[in-house]
Amino acid sequence: MYTVVQGVSLGGGVHVYSSTGCGFRGGVHVYSSTWCYSAGCEFGGGVHHIYNMCIFGPGGKNMWCVCVRRALHVRKKMGGDNMPVQVIGDILASELAHLQPYIQFCSCQLNGSTLLQSRTGNQQDFKDFLKKIATDYRCKGMPLSSFLLKPMQRITRYPLHIKNILESTQEEHADCGPLREALERAEELCTQVNEGVREKENCDRLDWIQSHVQCEGVTENLVFNSLTNCLGPRKLLHSGKVYKMKSNKELWAFLFNDFLLLTHAARQFSSSGPDKLFTSKNSTQLKMYKPPVFLNEILVKLPDSSSEEPFFHISNIDRVYSLKTENINERTAWVQKIKAACEDIFQMDKKKRAKAYQARSLKASGIGRLLVTILEATELKSCKPNGKSNPYCEVTMGAQNYTSKTLSDTVNPKWNFNCQFNIRDLYQEVLCITIFQRDQFSPDEFLGRTEVPVATIKEELENKGLVTNRLLLHEVPTGEVWVRLDLQLFQNSASK
Repeated sequence: MYTVVQGVSLGGGVHVYSSTGCGFRGGVHVYSSTWCYSAGCEFGGGVHHIYNMCIFGPGGKNMWCVCVRRALHVRKKMGGDNMPVQVIGDILASELAHLQPYIQFCSCQLNGSTLLQSRTGNQQDFKDFLKKIATDYRCKGMPLSSFLLKPMQRITRYPLHIKNILESTQEEHADCGPLREALERAEELCTQVNEGVREKENCDRLDWIQSHVQCEGVTENLVFNSLTNCLGPRKLLHSGKVYKMKSNKELWAFLFNDFLLLTHAARQFSSSGPDKLFTSKNSTQLKMYKPPVFLNEILVKLPDSSSEEPFFHISNIDRVYSLKTENINERTAWVQKIKAACEDIFQMDKKKRAKAYQARSLKASGIGRLLVTILEATELKSCKPNGKSNPYCEVTMGAQNYTSKTLSDTVNPKWNFNCQFNIRDLYQEVLCITIFQRDQFSPDEFLGRTEVPVATIKEELENKGLVTNRLLLHEVPTGEVWVRLDLQLFQNSASK
């Protein structure tokens, strides 16, 4: 049971988040597996194919993340069995990012529906099979097509639920700011879903690249038609032929919203433009020329203004790529699109830093501060083939957020990372520590989370001063984090 603020149950709103995906997935799972054996597996396999087209992207990751439920479970557990959960906005704001697979689902929804319609129209046995499954009590009489529509219907309700909770939350409540941020992210998610529906061509081209470009030598599995690390779905912004300036070697370049990929043909072929490149009849195989160049690490330069040659240079951290195009117009297009993509990343980072700085600067009406040092973590889950990880730590309290540096190839990172939080409410605010694996081409992987209510910290530090704690990481099989805590209350609130 969660807390009630002004007559609105926060638990009720949160329950929608944690159960929406489970109900949908459970219904479709009945179609895809429960009746598989009774149908001789043939039709169950067909439904499972439709299920995979929508639920799983090419990366094979389940879209129905349990992040919200997992985080709430940790908060409930750390707050005490008989204590209501007072703050949920920070969890919603943080975990809404993990609901971005909705975007991919809606992009694939048309393909899944088309396949379903084709199967039911051409195979009477398959149609009868679906009717039989619909009689299962878990499906509540709903056909498979209804389950494929549910995610789009649900996603529009998320901002409404958060808005209702926010309107019933007092302005001075510690959850007010985080709820506003959660509402902003939910509305942004809806916008991205609508855009995703319109971007089927982009998805088709990304799938083409996946099957025609050999990405040997990339240390991390690269799935083109998937989520980027922090920019939402991957988008193909521009593509075409370029040439190395000195050797005149022909390259095929693909500009995405997070990186630039240079490839060369395994065998020579002719194509008058990118439209002819992305066709089902084109059996061309391309090889990666150099590792992907991330756009937040490059600078685009034009040659001397007196030069009429269509050259341009891309400066990376440790390399300069000197390229040329067929003509000045093509060069202009490449330079403009690369610069625009780089600017988008810069503005996103700038906005993120400004928001973090603003949250840390809110000292008005504060009653104290909490000094936190994340010393180290031990026995983290390994995410890489070599048995290691690239972990970093995110420490939050409401809207206040700090992120440690990423350490490479270790499951026992030593950060010695310091951060400071302003305390507004001694009995409602919670210190949250989450550890992630840093990925390049996909969202960062969850390595564990733990929480400590500020009220608990106050009790532990009573007449002790600094204290070092070992905290178990929850919702993962292994891992713990060592932290040093120092709570400093201002004089007018020390007696509270």
